[in-house]
Amino acid sequence: MASRWAGRRVFVTGHTGFKGSWLALWLAELGAEVTGYALAPPTSPSLFDQAAIAGVLTRDVRGNVCDLPALAAAIAAAQPDLVFHLAAQPLVRASYDDPVETYATNVMGTVNLLEACRRVPGISGVVCVTSDKCYENREWVWPYRENDPMGGHDPYSSSKGAAELVIAAYRRSFFSGGDAPGIASVRAGNVIGGGDWAVDRLVPDIVRAAAAGTRPVIRAPNSVRPWQHVLDALSGYLMVAERLLEGDKNAATAWNFGPGEGDTQPVGWIVDTMLSLWGAEGWEHPAGVQPHEAVMLTLDSARARLQLGWRPALGLGEALAMVVEWHKAVADGDSPQAMCARQLAAYRARRGDGEGASA
Repeated sequence: MASRWAGRRVFVTGHTGFKGSWLALWLAELGAEVTGYALAPPTSPSLFDQAAIAGVLTRDVRGNVCDLPALAAAIAAAQPDLVFHLAAQPLVRASYDDPVETYATNVMGTVNLLEACRRVPGISGVVCVTSDKCYENREWVWPYRENDPMGGHDPYSSSKGAAELVIAAYRRSFFSGGDAPGIASVRAGNVIGGGDWAVDRLVPDIVRAAAAGTRPVIRAPNSVRPWQHVLDALSGYLMVAERLLEGDKNAATAWNFGPGEGDTQPVGWIVDTMLSLWGAEGWEHPAGVQPHEAVMLTLDSARARLQLGWRPALGLGEALAMVVEWHKAVADGDSPQAMCARQLAAYRARRGDGEGASA
């Protein structure tokens, strides 16, 4: 059977980020012609540079999603079959420092992306990546479902809730006709993986500290999050995208892609497990009062399980081991691009992925 993605023109915003780099690499492996649109890589080092992601792209365009004319021109030039929207300000603590930029990028950037897609014929679908933090978090033990209310205590979380409202309004107002693209939103948990160098994010902070022989500073060891490997989240995004390419309007909705049962763990468990895998030990609390972050957050992925047949392929322990393996190998001189290729190949084999994300 011919690949679902071979020769498909795919437009990806935010391809220079951690998750966008992994997605661009996977799409290229599947034979897609990928155009990336983003600002420069947000960290140094970055997975985009380390794994030479630019080399697998058809086009590598520098631009801001807040610039509607430039974004619209890039999408028109690419003439994509499908669009993935990942460009965002992705950090809770950074949103306290610059809420204006956070709302401009996460809310108006989404408006601009959808507005630009309205102007280009032939697009089959748009997959907008938001966050598990889009929900109005009531700090309860029950996992959040796709129809739970949007909200958010901090600027980042509320910007993602607002982006979801934008997506739903555009879907109903402008993308409901028979020939219109299907518009989906996807909400994953706290994704982890090799090559994430973000500041003030738990797993990269642990990696930096362990590599330097210092103790990581852990703000909230009792906070519970839905941790998952980036490839598990991306596999779900690709499944939704494949349905949209096939014209399945039932896929044009919101989707949760969370970890398996038992893999929603407190921060302290993640720290202890990663340090043990690395061969290090010990962590510290920060001094002073810290900005508010949710304590309890879990996702219900029943819709994806029942309607797409999606399930996470990796347990949390395996995912953490892959992160440590990637960073230790690269620190020892292994090629980051080769490490990404090996882990992606092993993951696809595990899913039985011979031809596409859901083969």
